[in-house]
Amino acid sequence: MTQTSDTTSYKDIKQTVLHRIRSGELQPDTLLPNEQKLAVEFSCTRTTVNRALRELADEGFLERRRKAGTRVLSAPQRQARFTIPLVRDEVEALGGTYRYALVSHETQNAPDWLAARLSLRPDQSVMHVRCMHFSGNTPFQFEDRWIVIDSVPQVEQADFSSIGPNDWLVQTVPFTNVELTFLASRADASLAGFLDVTEGEPVFTAERITWLQGQPVTFAKMYFAAGYRMTTEF
Repeated sequence: MTQTSDTTSYKDIKQTVLHRIRSGELQPDTLLPNEQKLAVEFSCTRTTVNRALRELADEGFLERRRKAGTRVLSAPQRQARFTIPLVRDEVEALGGTYRYALVSHETQNAPDWLAARLSLRPDQSVMHVRCMHFSGNTPFQFEDRWIVIDSVPQVEQADFSSIGPNDWLVQTVPFTNVELTFLASRADASLAGFLDVTEGEPVFTAERITWLQGQPVTFAKMYFAAGYRMTTEF
């Protein structure tokens, strides 16, 4: 049996196929070779090819049908897709060295404001986690997160001393809906200390709520250090 090694990444395949579409080498309605043939061409596994084609289909460039194969669409049908960002990736993309520190975590009944925001019972248990994310020794983000235990019961066994709650949730729990709010918050004394800013200074703040099949999973507030810029691609 011939063994195939991943000498080409799925990103390489994706960019090559996309270039062929944009250059006109692959015309609309063209049927692509099957995954096995593409794996031979790119010297990689079928799994790698599958991921590349699947992402291009998700982004609206290809149409994939079982038994009918993969075809180039006549016009890209882009879908708005949201991927939960990881702070580690943001820090490292900027050339920094990521560091994480747990500030506190405790289980308690949902406070009134959170129960109202997520339609929870007043006696419903939530996990409250606060943590810091650094770029080297420089503060990057303060995360204040509430996780609904009924929606994510395994959170009670989670160890947040070495992994952030956002990273843990991305690895553990899917989501079906997300609500995002961006605003400027004035740093109180505690937040100013964490982010090394002046008390009362406005800081970029992101609020995020995620649901799974209508059930609230988590409410988080992420406060960013001075100079943070958010860039989003669709």
